[in-house]
Amino acid sequence: MTTDFFPFEEIRKRDGRVVPFDAEKITQAIFKAARAVGGENYSLARELTTEVIVYLSEQKLSGLIPTVEEIQDAVEKVLIEKGHARTAKAYILYRAKRTRIREAKSELMDAVKEILLEGNRKEEEANFSPAEKMNRIALAASQKYYLDNLLPPEIAAAHQEGSFYIHSLGYYSKALDSLQIDLQPLLRNEFASEEFPPGDLLAALLRVSAILQKNKNDLYGEQALPYFDRVVGQLIRSIKNKPSRKELYRNLKEILAYWGKLFCTSAGNTPHCSLQLGLDTTEEGREVAKVLLEESIKRQCPKLVFIIKKGVNLREGDPNYDLYQTALRAALRSGNPFFAFLDTDYNIPFDEEVCYFSNGMRIAGNRHGLPGGMGRGNIASLTLNLPRLALSSLEQELFFVELDRLLRLGVRQLLHRFEVLSSLKCKDLPFLMGERLYLGSENLSSEDSIKESLKNGVISISFTGLSEAARVLTERNQEKELEYGLAVKIAEHMSRRIKSFADEYDLNIALCGSSGSDRLQDLVAKDREDFGLVRGVTDKDYYYSSCFVLFQEDEGLEKKIALEGEIHKCCSAGYASRMVLLPGMDVEVAEEMAARLIAAGVGFITIAPLTKE
Repeated sequence: MTTDFFPFEEIRKRDGRVVPFDAEKITQAIFKAARAVGGENYSLARELTTEVIVYLSEQKLSGLIPTVEEIQDAVEKVLIEKGHARTAKAYILYRAKRTRIREAKSELMDAVKEILLEGNRKEEEANFSPAEKMNRIALAASQKYYLDNLLPPEIAAAHQEGSFYIHSLGYYSKALDSLQIDLQPLLRNEFASEEFPPGDLLAALLRVSAILQKNKNDLYGEQALPYFDRVVGQLIRSIKNKPSRKELYRNLKEILAYWGKLFCTSAGNTPHCSLQLGLDTTEEGREVAKVLLEESIKRQCPKLVFIIKKGVNLREGDPNYDLYQTALRAALRSGNPFFAFLDTDYNIPFDEEVCYFSNGMRIAGNRHGLPGGMGRGNIASLTLNLPRLALSSLEQELFFVELDRLLRLGVRQLLHRFEVLSSLKCKDLPFLMGERLYLGSENLSSEDSIKESLKNGVISISFTGLSEAARVLTERNQEKELEYGLAVKIAEHMSRRIKSFADEYDLNIALCGSSGSDRLQDLVAKDREDFGLVRGVTDKDYYYSSCFVLFQEDEGLEKKIALEGEIHKCCSAGYASRMVLLPGMDVEVAEEMAARLIAAGVGFITIAPLTKE
C-alpha cells in the first residue's frame, strides 16, 4: 500500500521514538482482529486501512506526527462506523491485551532496576553477589507471572493493593516453606552403603550438611533441626572415635561457620537453618549446647531456639539452669538465641513433641497424622494488613465485618496455593518427599501426588499491626486498657474464624502472629500513600508483628504482659513477643521478665540486644 496521500511519513512510538509510518501494520492488525471472529477478507482490511488514513488526514494538521495511540483510536472508530462491531470488539480486546503485556514488562523492568540498584547499595556493606541478583530477578519475573496469570484477579488485587501480603510469591507453585527435620532416621539412611555410626564426629556432621544441602532445593524457608544438642550428643556416644572436648569445639565451630555461609543468606530467599537446644542433660549434649551458645554471640546464623522446661533448665537447681543463664547472656549481647516455653497450657499436651521455628512459628496439632513437629512444617503463609483494614473502616462494627471478608479471601488464597502445590508429584520434590523427610511421604512413589503427605503441613494466616489497628479503632481519649482489650478481641475473633475454616476444609489452617518478612515494610509505605501520615500508625517504617512490649517498670507493664499472653493463646501456629530491656538491665532482670511472660501464657520470645548507654 502506498502512503502518497498520507501527510504523515512518521509516527511516534509509546517510548517517544519516531519511526517511519507503515500502513501494512494497520492492515495486519485489522485482519488479525477479523480472523478472531471468523473473517478472512484481507482486501477488506486494506480498504479499512485506507479509511483510517483518510480519517487521520482529516484530523491532523499537515506536518504533525501522530502517535500510536491516536492511530489505534482511529482504527476502533472506523471499524465501528463501517459496521464491523465484532471486529472492533476483537481489536479492542487485542489492544487491551497488548497494553497489559507492555505494562507487565514495564513493571518487571522497574523491579529489575530496583534489584540492581539495591544490590549495588548492599555491595558496599556486604557480599551481594551477581548470582543473588539473578535469583532476585528470576523471582520478580515469577511473581509477575503468578499475579497476572495464575492467581484469581480478586486475590491478586488484594495483594497488590496491600490488604494482605502473600509470602514468597515467586515460589508459589514449586516449593514449600519450611520443615522440622527428624535427623535420627535420616543419618542412618543418608549413605546406606556406608557403616553407621560414622568413624568420627566431623563425618557425622558432614552427613547433616549433606541432608540440609540436598533438601534446601525443595524449600524456600527455614530448615529446623529439633533438639540438635540431643542428636549430636547421641552421635558422640555412638561413634568409634569419640572426640576430645577440644576436637568437639573445633568440629562444631567449623560446621557452624560452613552452615553460616551455605544456608543463611537471605537476598534470594535461600532456606536458612535453625537449631533447637536446651533439654539434653547428658554430658555430651550439654557440651554441644555450650559451644552453640558461645558461638551465637559471634554469629547470627544459624539461629538458635533455646527450649525452656520446668525441672530441666527453668529454675536454679535444674540440671541445665546454667545453660539457660548462658543463653540469656548471649541473647542480651547478640539477640541470638530465641526462647520457647514448653510449660504453657497449650504446649503441655504436646510436651517435647511441639517444635518452633526461629520466627516463632509453632508446629504441634495435626488433623491428619501424628501430632508434634517432626517431619512437618509450614506450607505457605499470608499476612493480613490490620492497620489498612482499620483505616478504611474507622469504626469497630464495620471493621469486624470487613475482617471476616478479608479472612475468607485469605483462606481462599491459601487453599488455591495448597491445590496448586498438591498437583506436584513426589519426583518434583525429590529429596523432601522422595527421601521421606516429610511426614506421610513414606509410601509415595515418584509419580504419586504429594497431596496426602501435604495435608500434614500447616497453612498459616499471619497478621501484622494488631496494636496499630486497635489504636485506630479506639477513641483518642479512651484509656489504654480499652485499646489492649480490643487487640485481644480482634485476635480471638481471628482465631475462632480460622478454626472454623480448619473444620470446614479439614486442613491444618492456623493463626500465626509471626510475620518474618522484610517486605512487610512495603505495606506501611502503601498505607501512608493512601491514608496519609497517621500518628502512631503510618509514621514508621514497619508495623509491629507483635504488640512489642517495652520492658520498663511502669504501671501498665503487667497489663502489657497479660495482653501478650492472651494473644499467644489465640495463635496456634505461633506468636513471637519481643523483650526490650533498658540499658543497665542484666541477666537477672531478663530472667525475671521471662518468668512473668511464662506465667502469662507466652510461648515464644525474642530478646533485643542491649545497647550501650
